[in-house]
Amino acid sequence: MNIQVGEKARAWFKNEMDVNQGDYVRFFVRYGGSSPLHEGFSLGVSKDEPMEIGVKSELDGVVYFIEQKDLWYFDGHDLRVNYNEKLDEPEYEYVKSS
Repeated sequence: MNIQVGEKARAWFKNEMDVNQGDYVRFFVRYGGSSPLHEGFSLGVSKDEPMEIGVKSELDGVVYFIEQKDLWYFDGHDLRVNYNEKLDEPEYEYVKSS
C-alpha cells in the first residue's frame, strides 16, 4: 500500500492545518459517513504523533501516515490525496494496489 499526496493537497495541509516540516499527518478510519470501500465508515485526517505506523510517505519533510490498526479499511488499495478546488478541501481516491 502507498500514500500519494499531491502538491496542491500538501499546500492545503500547510495552510489549513498549519503543517510544517517535521510534522505528522495521520489518515484514520472514523465511524460514520461512507466511502467507496466501506459503507458507514469514512476517512479522517489529523495532525498527530504516530503510535504504530502501518504505512507512510514523507514529502517536503512531513510524514503522512496510516496506523497499522487502520490498514484494514484500505482493502488492498493505495490512497491518493488530491485537492478539490471547488470544495477547497482534500479529496481521497482509492486505487487498487498493483
